[in-house]
Amino acid sequence: MLAGSAMDEAAILAPWLARQGLALLPGTGLVALGGGIANRNERIELATGPAVLRRPPPGVLAAGASDMAREWRVVSALAPHFPIVPRALAFCDDAALLGTPFLILEFRPGVAIAGRLPPGGDERLIDATLGQMIALHGLDPAAVGLGDLGRPDGFYPRQLSGWTKRAAAVWPDGLPAPAAALIAALADNAPPDGGAPVLLHMDLKPDNLLVDPVTMAPRALIDWDMATRGPRGFDLAVLLSYWIEPGDPPAVQALGAVPSLTPGWPGRAEVAARYRALGSADPGPLAWPLALARLRLAVAWLQLYRKWQRGEMAGDRYAGFETLALAILDQAVTEFAKDCA
Repeated sequence: MLAGSAMDEAAILAPWLARQGLALLPGTGLVALGGGIANRNERIELATGPAVLRRPPPGVLAAGASDMAREWRVVSALAPHFPIVPRALAFCDDAALLGTPFLILEFRPGVAIAGRLPPGGDERLIDATLGQMIALHGLDPAAVGLGDLGRPDGFYPRQLSGWTKRAAAVWPDGLPAPAAALIAALADNAPPDGGAPVLLHMDLKPDNLLVDPVTMAPRALIDWDMATRGPRGFDLAVLLSYWIEPGDPPAVQALGAVPSLTPGWPGRAEVAARYRALGSADPGPLAWPLALARLRLAVAWLQLYRKWQRGEMAGDRYAGFETLALAILDQAVTEFAKDCA
């Protein structure tokens, strides 16, 4: 039985869908799809088959977060050239309809794997993830209609500036010591961007890659709301920021975003080497991008924690996000200091 709110939203959605040439099956509603911790994904039943309604989390959003207009543009451009991307079916920029802008996307069957492998899962998931990253980086942005996406010049300084501002917003009473130390160290050691910019997903990890649960074959790459152009090393650094190793501090191991603690799985250095072996281009030095990616991850987790504090996010999973964010920052400061020594 569908909840009343799901049916109510379906009743609001149906006439809008009809105006887009899409027909919602009578008597159906919105069914939440599991996995994500921020943006909401819900299955809807169209006359032509299942689809996905994708929208931001409720409540106040950080600047630039959950940009459905950006995702609409990127997915619409990429899908004809990059088969792993689900087709975009419709976009609504009128927040008055359902409370936020939203997308309607093609539904692709598959599982999103986070901290634990399903039965039968194995290291093929790593190569599937890296393979799609390398394929994305190999696309010509101009040839797929995204030659003006983002601002790749000065990518790293601008990313640092943006995440520094977001950090100040989630810690309005002053940055905690590890955040201030990490930001200062990054500012003192900023690298040049280097190399021609490529298309970046900006959160390309296994739980954004829907795969066959038995073969680990990729079926869909989702969550494109942050996509831009920039140095290829940053996509790899973002993946490595989630890649916890058994020797990492216990407080950081609570992250559980990818199944990297699976016995026998490779560590971060081996994953980076695998990227280089599978691809034809070097991502360049990764110490600085990884430290920045960890700052980004910690701030993003704090943003979700603040939303939970305000009652905008339901569930106990967010209660430990402040502790986790501080642990990520501590690790980032320690490891970056070693890299710079």
